Amino acid sequence: MARHGAGRDWYGKVVGGALGVTLLAVGASVWTAQADSVGSASPKPSASAAPGGAAEPVDVSIVHASDAGARGVNITIDDGPDPTWTPQVLALLDEYGVKATFCVTGVQAQTYPDLVKQVVAAGHRLCDHTVSHDTAMDKKPESYQSKEILDAERMIIKASGGVRPLYYRAPGGAFTPYSRGLAASHGMRPLGWNVDTKDFERPGTDAIVETVQRELSNGPTLLFHDAGGDRTQTVEALRRVLPWLKEQGYSFGFPVR
Repeated sequence: MARHGAGRDWYGKVVGGALGVTLLAVGASVWTAQADSVGSASPKPSASAAPGGAAEPVDVSIVHASDAGARGVNITIDDGPDPTWTPQVLALLDEYGVKATFCVTGVQAQTYPDLVKQVVAAGHRLCDHTVSHDTAMDKKPESYQSKEILDAERMIIKASGGVRPLYYRAPGGAFTPYSRGLAASHGMRPLGWNVDTKDFERPGTDAIVETVQRELSNGPTLLFHDAGGDRTQTVEALRRVLPWLKEQGYSFGFPVR
Protein backbone atom coordinates (compact mmCIF):
# COMPACT_ATOMS: atom_id res chain seq x y z
CA MET A 1 0.00 0.00 0.00
CA ALA A 2 1.23 3.45 -0.82
CA ARG A 3 1.95 5.74 2.07
CA HIS A 4 -0.17 8.88 2.14
CA GLY A 5 1.73 11.81 3.53
CA ALA A 6 1.36 14.62 1.02
CA GLY A 7 -1.43 17.13 1.16
CA ARG A 8 -2.20 16.52 4.83
CA ASP A 9 -1.08 19.81 6.41
CA TRP A 10 -4.72 20.44 7.30
CA TYR A 11 -4.46 17.84 10.06
CA GLY A 12 -1.67 19.79 11.71
CA LYS A 13 -3.96 22.80 11.90
CA VAL A 14 -6.96 20.84 13.13
CA VAL A 15 -5.04 18.75 15.62
CA GLY A 16 -3.03 21.70 16.89
CA GLY A 17 -6.23 23.40 17.96
CA ALA A 18 -8.21 20.35 19.00
CA LEU A 19 -5.91 17.55 20.14
CA GLY A 20 -5.10 19.02 23.53
CA VAL A 21 -8.79 19.29 24.32
CA THR A 22 -9.39 15.91 22.78
CA LEU A 23 -6.82 14.05 24.86
CA LEU A 24 -7.99 15.69 28.06
CA ALA A 25 -11.60 14.91 27.24
CA VAL A 26 -10.81 11.31 26.39
CA GLY A 27 -8.97 10.67 29.61
CA ALA A 28 -5.73 11.04 29.60
CA SER A 29 -2.76 -7.75 -5.07
CA VAL A 30 -5.20 -9.62 -6.25
CA TRP A 31 -8.72 -10.85 -5.75
CA THR A 32 -7.63 -14.18 -4.31
CA ALA A 33 -8.83 -14.22 -0.68
CA GLN A 34 -12.29 -13.28 -1.82
CA ALA A 35 -14.90 -14.82 0.41
CA ASP A 36 -18.43 -15.79 -0.36
CA SER A 37 -21.06 -13.52 1.12
CA VAL A 38 -20.82 -13.76 4.89
CA GLY A 39 -23.32 -11.15 5.96
CA SER A 40 -25.93 -8.68 4.99
CA ALA A 41 -24.93 -5.72 2.87
CA SER A 42 -26.97 -3.57 5.23
CA PRO A 43 -25.43 -3.79 8.72
CA LYS A 44 -27.57 -3.36 11.77
CA PRO A 45 -26.44 -1.30 14.75
CA SER A 46 -26.80 -4.44 16.85
CA ALA A 47 -23.75 -5.83 15.05
CA SER A 48 -21.64 -3.40 17.07
CA ALA A 49 -21.36 -3.67 20.81
CA ALA A 50 -22.30 -0.84 23.14
CA PRO A 51 -19.56 1.01 25.06
CA GLY A 52 -18.17 -1.07 27.85
CA GLY A 53 -19.11 -4.34 26.21
CA ALA A 54 -16.28 -6.70 25.40
CA ALA A 55 -15.48 -6.76 21.70
CA GLU A 56 -14.92 -10.14 20.08
CA PRO A 57 -11.31 -10.40 18.84
CA VAL A 58 -10.86 -10.69 15.07
CA ASP A 59 -8.10 -11.75 12.70
CA VAL A 60 -4.95 -9.60 12.84
CA SER A 61 -4.20 -9.84 9.12
CA ILE A 62 -4.90 -6.84 6.88
CA VAL A 63 -8.15 -7.48 5.06
CA HIS A 64 -8.99 -6.53 1.48
CA ALA A 65 -11.65 -9.09 0.53
CA SER A 66 -15.32 -8.21 0.23
CA ASP A 67 -18.18 -10.02 1.92
CA ALA A 68 -20.16 -9.52 -1.31
CA GLY A 69 -18.23 -12.31 -3.00
CA ALA A 70 -16.04 -12.55 -6.07
CA ARG A 71 -17.77 -9.64 -7.83
CA GLY A 72 -18.00 -7.50 -4.72
CA VAL A 73 -16.33 -4.16 -4.11
CA ASN A 74 -15.82 -2.23 -0.88
CA ILE A 75 -16.19 1.54 -0.96
CA THR A 76 -14.12 3.08 1.84
CA ILE A 77 -14.18 6.78 2.74
CA ASP A 78 -11.38 8.24 4.86
CA ASP A 79 -10.51 11.17 7.12
CA GLY A 80 -13.95 12.58 7.94
CA PRO A 81 -16.54 13.29 8.89
CA ASP A 82 -16.64 16.75 7.37
CA PRO A 83 -19.70 19.05 7.43
CA THR A 84 -19.32 20.03 3.77
CA TRP A 85 -18.37 16.78 2.07
CA THR A 86 -19.71 13.91 4.19
CA PRO A 87 -23.39 14.86 3.62
CA GLN A 88 -22.75 14.98 -0.14
CA VAL A 89 -21.08 11.57 -0.09
CA LEU A 90 -23.90 10.15 2.02
CA ALA A 91 -26.48 11.51 -0.42
CA LEU A 92 -24.73 9.87 -3.38
CA LEU A 93 -24.39 6.54 -1.60
CA ASP A 94 -28.10 6.67 -0.77
CA GLU A 95 -29.00 7.59 -4.36
CA TYR A 96 -27.24 4.49 -5.69
CA GLY A 97 -28.14 2.17 -2.82
CA VAL A 98 -24.52 1.67 -1.77
CA LYS A 99 -23.20 0.93 1.71
CA ALA A 100 -19.66 2.03 2.55
CA THR A 101 -17.09 1.92 5.31
CA PHE A 102 -16.18 5.30 6.81
CA CYS A 103 -12.71 5.49 8.35
CA VAL A 104 -13.08 8.41 10.73
CA THR A 105 -10.52 10.14 12.91
CA GLY A 106 -11.08 10.75 16.57
CA VAL A 107 -10.74 14.51 16.25
CA GLN A 108 -13.31 14.72 13.46
CA ALA A 109 -15.69 12.30 15.20
CA GLN A 110 -15.59 14.34 18.39
CA THR A 111 -16.09 17.58 16.49
CA TYR A 112 -18.99 16.33 14.34
CA PRO A 113 -20.79 13.60 16.31
CA ASP A 114 -24.09 14.20 14.51
CA LEU A 115 -22.43 13.29 11.22
CA VAL A 116 -21.08 10.07 12.72
CA LYS A 117 -24.60 9.22 13.82
CA GLN A 118 -25.87 9.94 10.29
CA VAL A 119 -23.29 7.54 8.86
CA VAL A 120 -24.46 4.81 11.22
CA ALA A 121 -28.16 5.54 10.71
CA ALA A 122 -27.70 5.13 6.96
CA GLY A 123 -26.38 1.60 7.43
CA HIS A 124 -22.71 2.25 6.83
CA ARG A 125 -19.89 0.87 8.95
CA LEU A 126 -17.29 2.69 11.02
CA CYS A 127 -13.52 2.29 10.99
CA ASP A 128 -10.99 3.66 13.49
CA HIS A 129 -8.51 5.92 11.63
CA THR A 130 -6.67 7.04 14.82
CA VAL A 131 -7.01 10.30 16.71
CA SER A 132 -4.72 12.56 14.70
CA HIS A 133 -3.92 10.77 11.41
CA ASP A 134 -0.19 10.50 12.03
CA THR A 135 1.24 8.77 8.96
CA ALA A 136 4.51 8.16 10.80
CA MET A 137 2.96 6.41 13.79
CA ASP A 138 4.64 3.13 12.84
CA LYS A 139 7.90 4.85 13.82
CA LYS A 140 6.52 5.86 17.23
CA PRO A 141 6.54 3.91 20.53
CA GLU A 142 3.88 1.30 21.16
CA SER A 143 2.45 3.48 23.94
CA TYR A 144 1.82 6.21 21.37
CA GLN A 145 0.25 3.79 18.90
CA SER A 146 -2.01 2.45 21.63
CA LYS A 147 -3.20 5.91 22.64
CA GLU A 148 -3.91 6.93 19.05
CA ILE A 149 -5.95 3.80 18.36
CA LEU A 150 -7.77 3.33 21.65
CA ASP A 151 -8.52 7.01 22.27
CA ALA A 152 -9.99 7.20 18.76
CA GLU A 153 -12.04 4.07 19.42
CA ARG A 154 -13.57 5.63 22.54
CA MET A 155 -14.21 8.92 20.76
CA ILE A 156 -15.92 7.18 17.84
CA ILE A 157 -18.09 5.06 20.13
CA LYS A 158 -19.15 8.15 22.05
CA ALA A 159 -19.83 10.17 18.89
CA SER A 160 -21.82 7.37 17.30
CA GLY A 161 -24.04 6.87 20.30
CA GLY A 162 -22.60 3.48 21.19
CA VAL A 163 -21.64 1.87 17.89
CA ARG A 164 -18.17 0.39 17.75
CA PRO A 165 -15.81 0.73 14.80
CA LEU A 166 -15.45 -2.67 13.16
CA TYR A 167 -12.15 -1.98 11.41
CA TYR A 168 -8.84 -0.18 11.95
CA ARG A 169 -7.03 1.56 9.10
CA ALA A 170 -3.59 2.93 9.84
CA PRO A 171 -3.02 6.43 8.44
CA GLY A 172 -1.09 6.10 5.20
CA GLY A 173 -0.91 2.35 5.72
CA ALA A 174 1.45 2.79 8.70
CA PHE A 175 0.56 -0.58 10.26
CA THR A 176 2.79 -2.41 12.71
CA PRO A 177 2.42 -5.92 14.12
CA TYR A 178 1.64 -4.27 17.46
CA SER A 179 -1.05 -1.94 16.13
CA ARG A 180 -2.69 -4.71 14.14
CA GLY A 181 -2.77 -6.98 17.16
CA LEU A 182 -4.11 -4.26 19.43
CA ALA A 183 -6.88 -3.31 17.02
CA ALA A 184 -7.83 -6.93 16.40
CA SER A 185 -8.04 -7.60 20.13
CA HIS A 186 -10.63 -4.81 20.28
CA GLY A 187 -12.70 -6.31 17.47
CA MET A 188 -11.33 -4.01 14.75
CA ARG A 189 -10.07 -5.87 11.68
CA PRO A 190 -7.04 -4.16 10.12
CA LEU A 191 -8.23 -2.72 6.81
CA GLY A 192 -6.11 -2.13 3.73
CA TRP A 193 -6.96 -1.00 0.23
CA ASN A 194 -6.34 -2.18 -3.33
CA VAL A 195 -7.24 0.88 -5.39
CA ASP A 196 -5.74 4.15 -4.23
CA THR A 197 -7.67 6.78 -6.17
CA LYS A 198 -5.29 9.51 -4.96
CA ASP A 199 -8.30 11.78 -4.79
CA PHE A 200 -6.69 13.63 -1.87
CA GLU A 201 -4.20 15.07 -4.39
CA ARG A 202 -7.08 16.47 -6.47
CA PRO A 203 -5.75 15.12 -9.80
CA GLY A 204 -9.04 15.85 -11.57
CA THR A 205 -12.31 13.95 -11.70
CA ASP A 206 -11.36 12.14 -14.91
CA ALA A 207 -8.09 10.95 -13.39
CA ILE A 208 -9.85 9.57 -10.30
CA VAL A 209 -12.38 7.69 -12.41
CA GLU A 210 -9.67 6.36 -14.72
CA THR A 211 -7.64 5.12 -11.75
CA VAL A 212 -10.60 3.09 -10.52
CA GLN A 213 -11.24 1.62 -13.95
CA ARG A 214 -7.57 0.84 -14.54
CA GLU A 215 -6.73 -0.60 -11.12
CA LEU A 216 -9.91 -2.40 -10.12
CA SER A 217 -8.31 -5.70 -11.13
CA ASN A 218 -5.89 -5.20 -8.20
CA GLY A 219 -8.64 -6.01 -5.71
CA PRO A 220 -11.99 -4.99 -4.30
CA THR A 221 -11.28 -2.26 -1.75
CA LEU A 222 -11.40 1.31 -3.10
CA LEU A 223 -10.05 4.31 -1.20
CA PHE A 224 -11.71 7.74 -1.30
CA HIS A 225 -11.73 10.73 1.08
CA ASP A 226 -14.47 12.99 2.46
CA ALA A 227 -12.24 15.45 4.32
CA GLY A 228 -8.85 17.11 4.16
CA GLY A 229 -9.64 19.85 1.67
CA ASP A 230 -11.87 20.47 -1.32
CA ARG A 231 -13.45 17.11 -2.18
CA THR A 232 -15.49 18.31 -5.16
CA GLN A 233 -13.56 15.98 -7.46
CA THR A 234 -14.20 13.02 -5.16
CA VAL A 235 -17.93 13.67 -5.11
CA GLU A 236 -18.08 14.00 -8.90
CA ALA A 237 -15.94 10.89 -9.35
CA LEU A 238 -18.22 8.85 -7.10
CA ARG A 239 -21.19 10.11 -9.12
CA ARG A 240 -19.62 8.41 -12.14
CA VAL A 241 -17.91 5.43 -10.51
CA LEU A 242 -20.87 4.04 -8.56
CA PRO A 243 -23.21 3.55 -11.55
CA TRP A 244 -20.28 2.35 -13.69
CA LEU A 245 -19.46 -0.38 -11.17
CA LYS A 246 -23.09 -1.51 -11.21
CA GLU A 247 -23.10 -1.55 -15.00
CA GLN A 248 -20.01 -3.79 -14.92
CA GLY A 249 -21.86 -6.28 -12.74
CA TYR A 250 -20.23 -5.50 -9.41
CA SER A 251 -22.09 -5.47 -6.12
CA PHE A 252 -21.22 -3.49 -3.03
CA GLY A 253 -20.25 -5.03 0.27
CA PHE A 254 -18.10 -4.58 3.35
CA PRO A 255 -14.60 -5.86 4.08
CA VAL A 256 -14.73 -9.31 5.62
CA ARG A 257 -14.08 -9.58 9.34
